[in-house]
Amino acid sequence: MTFLLSFIVLVVVNTSGNKYYWKHILLPDVPWWLYPIMIPVEIIGVVSKPFALMIRLYANISAGHIIVLSLISLIFIFKSIAIAPVSVAFVLFMDVLELLVGFLQAFIFTMLTALFIGTAVQEHH
Repeated sequence: MTFLLSFIVLVVVNTSGNKYYWKHILLPDVPWWLYPIMIPVEIIGVVSKPFALMIRLYANISAGHIIVLSLISLIFIFKSIAIAPVSVAFVLFMDVLELLVGFLQAFIFTMLTALFIGTAVQEHH
């Protein structure tokens, strides 16, 4: 899902980019002898922005799942039902925290996507 979202961001940013956006990527304002270095760097930057969004969203959401699974596994590690109430209480707390982190990361994803689209369609002044 995060890959699909970041792919949509990549497509939308690059299709909505105006001529100034593409001029900055393909003909940056550097001396001509730096073009062999700068053009690949700019193209990598186009791909790496949505990739960074994807990794950030996926890692933050999956980290919460890993913590919840490790807290549940404490019951089996200690081989005792006595640890279950403590483990379940921590799991419920982590579920609420994970929900907050998920909403926050979705908000950050949306804001950065809007920023990337805004820089692609911004008129040159």
